[in-house]
Amino acid sequence: MTIDGVGLHGGEPVSLLVEPAPVDTGIVFVRSDLTEPVAISAHHKSVVLRSRQTVLKSGPTEIHTVEHFLAAAQALRIDNLRVTMNASELPAAGGCSQEFFTSLQHAKIVDQKTPRKTFVLDETIVIEDGDAHIVALPHKGGLKISYSLDYPSDSAISSQIASYDSQVDDFAQDLAPARTFCLEQEAKQLQEAGFGKGADFDNTLVVGDQGVIENTLRFDNEFARHKLLDLLGDLALLGMDLEAKIIASKSGHATNAKLVRKLAARIDELENKGLVQRETGLDIKEILKIIPHRYPFLFLDRVVSIDGFQKAVAIKNVTFNEPQFQGHWPDQPIFPGVLQVEALAQLAGVLFLRRMENTGKVAVLLSIDRIKFRKPVVPGDQLRLECETLNIRKKSGKVVGRGTVGGETTVEAVLKFMLMDE
Repeated sequence: MTIDGVGLHGGEPVSLLVEPAPVDTGIVFVRSDLTEPVAISAHHKSVVLRSRQTVLKSGPTEIHTVEHFLAAAQALRIDNLRVTMNASELPAAGGCSQEFFTSLQHAKIVDQKTPRKTFVLDETIVIEDGDAHIVALPHKGGLKISYSLDYPSDSAISSQIASYDSQVDDFAQDLAPARTFCLEQEAKQLQEAGFGKGADFDNTLVVGDQGVIENTLRFDNEFARHKLLDLLGDLALLGMDLEAKIIASKSGHATNAKLVRKLAARIDELENKGLVQRETGLDIKEILKIIPHRYPFLFLDRVVSIDGFQKAVAIKNVTFNEPQFQGHWPDQPIFPGVLQVEALAQLAGVLFLRRMENTGKVAVLLSIDRIKFRKPVVPGDQLRLECETLNIRKKSGKVVGRGTVGGETTVEAVLKFMLMDE
């Protein structure tokens, strides 16, 4: 499926090639216009805080204005896509989600065996940024959003409210057609600041003293509906369905991004405590089936998640009654750095040895490179371990590993393994 157009803010011509992707890929945008193509995942960790648009970034490479496309994909419950584009910004597509929704709806959507992930919010989250705020409340049964748009009393845009219930309302009719907008006095300033170079009176509602210029509203509250549409697209960056009730007032993309990060942090917290386990998580019994390590030399308590053969996250709870503390600084116990590296190596072994072709093999540590210890780990700490595959071959593999406690890095290293028969 292809979608052509001009970027709303940059004004550059752009063509999208939208293709299905394997399970657990997520939505990935690929810049094909660069000397070396760069892929950026539609994930909250890739977001940079900007006004007027949602921007994804990896190194110096950016993808602009993804929110309308992501809202359409989220509404259609599409999880895995590869979107190749030959410019930095997605097409304006009428300044809304309608064209994206229709194109995706008529494409061949492939059902995949892995179920969609859902996070049921369990506590209230509040985001405040000046006079903008968002409150997310626990709510079982889909996603409900209420958005309040409140301009000054002398503004040409009246105060208005829009609401959406994912289990009741029709996205295609109620949200997808709602277009982006700005005040007439803002338009010139925005273009001077580099925004709206591809905007016109068709894809952007320009509001003057007498109302919308050279256009008509599709809804009485179209402005509030579009802000709600933006919020829905930004929530897609969580990477899963959300069951919650959200009340937003005056929020924009930067505030939306802060909410998504708070939601993601809550998910991580629940996973680390063992209160939530992802479908790809492993308990200790499942870990023992994969790697040969046993007490007292097993340093993984739980695998939180495994993304294909690319990334794994695990937890090691550090307790004082572990044998190494009896002889390693008993009066000032510190979890040895070499054992942190060993824990990373064991997680890498889980990642590699899940492959069918590696059944009956062991991962032998071959080399350690770029190792750094940043912060001591002590009894009572929960060590979060992450390994990401750099390359994997028939007889070898390499990962970059990182350990953190409370979000602060304790150790990082590049580990290389030889895969050998048992």
